[in-house]
Amino acid sequence: MSKPHRAMLFAFAACAAAVTAAASSHAATDPNPVGSPKVASSQDGKYFDAAGNPTYNISPSGKVDWYTFSGYRRFNGTCETCHGFDGSGSSFAPDLTQSLKTIGYDDFQKIVINGKQSVNTAESLVMPSFGDNKNVMCYLDDIYVYLRARADGALGGGRPASNEAKPKTAIANENDCMGP
Repeated sequence: MSKPHRAMLFAFAACAAAVTAAASSHAATDPNPVGSPKVASSQDGKYFDAAGNPTYNISPSGKVDWYTFSGYRRFNGTCETCHGFDGSGSSFAPDLTQSLKTIGYDDFQKIVINGKQSVNTAESLVMPSFGDNKNVMCYLDDIYVYLRARADGALGGGRPASNEAKPKTAIANENDCMGP
């Protein structure tokens, strides 16, 4: 890997870290927790579970938080090409509504950033690295919370009917990450 490519990858990783900085004060005791999406805390419209992982917040009326809505838009703009509409899988890639039942936030990040290969005599599955794609990295948490809501059955398929307003923090983070 060339030095400029490494520097760019590092910059995008730093950008993703900045987007998730709010979660840093909610450090997980288990490095790869899977489980309860129950909201334990929130900060500037972003919700976290008891382990400090980003999670969704859906009101009884079906209104989703901004980040879940943003995740829907980002996922279906980039990831659905292979993983199918709403993450339901295709002949190219697995059903993420099932995968997120067994992998946690840390593994999700690693797979998206670094890619994944599963090649054997029966199949050849290769997910490319998205570590240098701003349209994914700047919204990695959003994509995760959207898929988590789908995996938990808390959010059905299709566009959410309504969503919270975009928080000012989300606007600032987006501008910083997508920047020049």
